Amino acid sequence: MAKRDYYEVLNVNRNASDTEIKKAYRRLAIKYHPDKNPGDKQAEEKFKELSEAYAVLSDAQQRATYDQFGHAGMNGGGFSSGGFDFGGSPFEDIFGDILAIFSVAVLAVRPEVAGDMICAIT
Repeated sequence: MAKRDYYEVLNVNRNASDTEIKKAYRRLAIKYHPDKNPGDKQAEEKFKELSEAYAVLSDAQQRATYDQFGHAGMNGGGFSSGGFDFGGSPFEDIFGDILAIFSVAVLAVRPEVAGDMICAIT
């Protein structure tokens, strides 16, 4: 099932202030809190959805990422806050091999730079 838009979940506009987001979250969290709705799985899921939306929209950096990339930005869908995330992909193997070859080549030609280089070969 596709995730709903976080702004829709909290019933606020995209340009809502931090205060408006906080008020909306508190109002809905009280309504759907598991302690107020014991045994109600639907209310529990709604509360989890609200909490997730609030966690993202209440943090300026996460909100900016969400506004730019949507849910893909939150799930590590190829992006991270620092740019592309190639971890665990074929790129890691390719670039790792190239870096290792380059490091060995530099050391062979200029062994005096060995003290300046930090290289972790795994």
